[in-house]
Amino acid sequence: MTPSKEKWLAQEQMLINRVRKNQRRLKSWCKQHNVTCYRLYNLDIPEIPLMVDWYEGRLHVGVKIKGATDATLENEWIQHLVDSLADALAVAADNVFIKFRAQGKGGTQYAPIASDARICHVSEGGHRFVVNLSDYLDTGLFLDHRLTRKMIAQEAAGKRFLNLFAYTGSFTVYAAAGGAVATTTVDLSNTYLDAARVNMELNGFTGGTHRYQKHDILKLLGEGGLREMFDLVVMDAPTVSKSKSMKQNLAIQKDYDWMLNALLKNVSKGGIIYFSCNLSSFKFDPDAVSVFEVKDITAHTTPPDFSGKTPHKCFRLLK
Repeated sequence: MTPSKEKWLAQEQMLINRVRKNQRRLKSWCKQHNVTCYRLYNLDIPEIPLMVDWYEGRLHVGVKIKGATDATLENEWIQHLVDSLADALAVAADNVFIKFRAQGKGGTQYAPIASDARICHVSEGGHRFVVNLSDYLDTGLFLDHRLTRKMIAQEAAGKRFLNLFAYTGSFTVYAAAGGAVATTTVDLSNTYLDAARVNMELNGFTGGTHRYQKHDILKLLGEGGLREMFDLVVMDAPTVSKSKSMKQNLAIQKDYDWMLNALLKNVSKGGIIYFSCNLSSFKFDPDAVSVFEVKDITAHTTPPDFSGKTPHKCFRLLK
């Protein structure tokens, strides 16, 4: 609910105080690990429904909307809070990006909401990535999977790597950097496959050993469309996905077991699958998937800037 204007000043100070506290808490960790893009505020105060990310001097703000509100007053209130925070952090107005995140149909986070093309390059783990801060709800780099990407790099040497639901290919960049002998990057969107190609080229990874394929992944798995074997796989699946280009809709809680079992046919013995989703209520039944070992590694893949939250669920499967 949008508060009365009498509460705005108090909330403004609460937000600034919390963000500064978070900055102090994360300062040494960011310096030690050379982290330059991170979450500054994550719905910490129930009455201030913001998710604030720092992208090397820029603020990307997600606003979580629940139920019907007075849109005019809500926008004014949010703008006031964000303007005050930007002033406190000395961030210029043209480097602040606000996105309203309402619950909607699956896949809406990938649909364009603007065409300003505020694109920049940022660093992570010694690599460079393109982010678009203006045109989509998400920027192209999921900050919560920073540690998962590092794990992929540590396991990739000599492996044939597959990235399903690849988005902009950040996992593929880490796999290539870790010494993967070949990478295959699969997504339904040509836009994101092009972005994956750009990210790979930005980091010096080109040539025929790195392939990009457009597929409806449910159809690909359901019809046995994978024609080769892989040693290391990432499947970072959306919670739900609905698209005219898809043969059927995806609901990850309902579909994860058959998808993983189908995928395992193309994973070598001793191969590893990293499976993740962002459904906070997700339950994994180890007996539903035919693997040697399943480990819930969510606690190890959740970085300090997301501590106290569950931005994703992550599992490591050994065939």
